[in-house]
Amino acid sequence: MKMKRAVAINDISCLGKCSLTVALPIISALGVEAVVLPTAMLSTHTAFEGFTFCDLTDQMEPVSRHWQERNEHFDCIYSGYLGSMKQISLVEDFIDTFKNSDTAVIVDPVLGDNGMLYKNFTVDFAREMAKLCSKADVITPNLTEAAYLLGRDYVGEGYSEEYIRETLRKLSALGAEKVVLTGVSYDKKSLGVATYDSASGEYGYIKSDKINSMFHGTGDVWASTFAGAFTKGMSFTDAVKVATEFTVEAIKATLDDKDEHWYGVKFESCLNKLTSLD
Repeated sequence: MKMKRAVAINDISCLGKCSLTVALPIISALGVEAVVLPTAMLSTHTAFEGFTFCDLTDQMEPVSRHWQERNEHFDCIYSGYLGSMKQISLVEDFIDTFKNSDTAVIVDPVLGDNGMLYKNFTVDFAREMAKLCSKADVITPNLTEAAYLLGRDYVGEGYSEEYIRETLRKLSALGAEKVVLTGVSYDKKSLGVATYDSASGEYGYIKSDKINSMFHGTGDVWASTFAGAFTKGMSFTDAVKVATEFTVEAIKATLDDKDEHWYGVKFESCLNKLTSLD
């Protein structure tokens, strides 16, 4: 049987366990061929001091053109961190070129967290990201990113279930059939993801016990696991569940070394849970 293939469009942070260094092993462990379209190369992720940065924007179009000449096919196009409006435009062109009727487009609209945009991102950049979301089948923002995509105030706590459902509907109205809203919590003891499938009208919520430790890269771990599982052929709900459970396990595997391993989670020790999935 032909192996499914997913292309991950993201940066390479050479050290730090995020972006493509997470996507490649996780998607591969799920039995899906992982192809990469790098947007930049950094010596480390940006939480480290003094990191180097090499912009690869000028390489994205030639790579895409070569693949087009070869008539390559992708079962999934999965985009993550994009560093400029030009890169957003290039990803839009990539989707227009390579999306077929059997191609799933997953956009993780990386913009910010805890109510703030990441460094060098602007409100105008968020508006362009919303346009990219219109081309997706699935989008996976957190609460901060949802607020900026929708152009409304950030509400990080004290919200109701109906508020989350309204947010999911508004996000879907951007164009994606399915939405995952990460980092949703209705109480102080749990944390989870809320989902909406506009085709069926179904809402979902998958939660786990809240772990009071913060590690970088867990969003990339979640999104990469979801992308691999969904491409593999799992249902939307099952892929969300697998991604959530795997991310929690990776965090737990790091708790005994959280001071030294603050820059990322030890997902490698949990990969067997993905390779054993049917």
